[in-house]
Amino acid sequence: MTSGATDVPGLAASFLHPGVAKAYEHRPPYPPEAFEVLAGLITDEPRKVLDLGAGEGALARPLASLVDQVDAVEISAAMIAAGRCRPGGEQPNLHWIQGAAESVPLEGPYALVTAGASLHWMSLQQMLPRVANAMTERACFTVVEHDARDEPWRPGLLEVVRRHSRQQAYNADFSVVDALAATGLWTEAGRFRTAAVAFRQPVADYIEALHSTSSLARELMSADEASAFDAAIAAVVEPYAEDGAVELTIVGDLAWGPITLAGAT
Repeated sequence: MTSGATDVPGLAASFLHPGVAKAYEHRPPYPPEAFEVLAGLITDEPRKVLDLGAGEGALARPLASLVDQVDAVEISAAMIAAGRCRPGGEQPNLHWIQGAAESVPLEGPYALVTAGASLHWMSLQQMLPRVANAMTERACFTVVEHDARDEPWRPGLLEVVRRHSRQQAYNADFSVVDALAATGLWTEAGRFRTAAVAFRQPVADYIEALHSTSSLARELMSADEASAFDAAIAAVVEPYAEDGAVELTIVGDLAWGPITLAGAT
């Protein structure tokens, strides 16, 4: 399903590129425990989920096997095409919807709303009220994040990234959950951190995952710059590799709560 054409400003336009969508397959998956928690948050019927900024379905695809239906909203046609080709991407109860979360038609009611590493690209004041009107009475709006912890090569990695990133105003202290709460439209009701899980991948795949980010997309670099970036990251990471692969420690963080339109202005 497609909800018209949408202009995508700034670095967010990176996600329209097929190369970025393809690189997403090298990102570490969410820990399985995150999906157990999400399924447990659903108390209403039908067990229908709305996943906003779904990307290539890292949340939506595994969730679809646990619930009645998932509507995966994603603005990038390239991401949806990539998601359909990933495992679980063609499940009959997984509905891909192309469009912006601020304007796409919503076919609720939804017993759970999820968003991964995507909310900072959205206008929360526009999106939250319309999503609230498509939620069931006891539905939660849930932020799901995950990242690698305790990478011994991280200082060197950040030095290389800073040289090549198109986002020089990066704020390491920014919190999506804090930004959500600051709207006055969402109230945190609970948090959960998953147990750490190991994820092993070849160094080349680790580097390719970096190119799935908006500020390091290959499409934003010349061929020479991309080659220099890859070589610099390899030099930083390979001393820690074994048999050409590195092992990451992945942790998932979830925060959930209701949307309360009483806070709207």
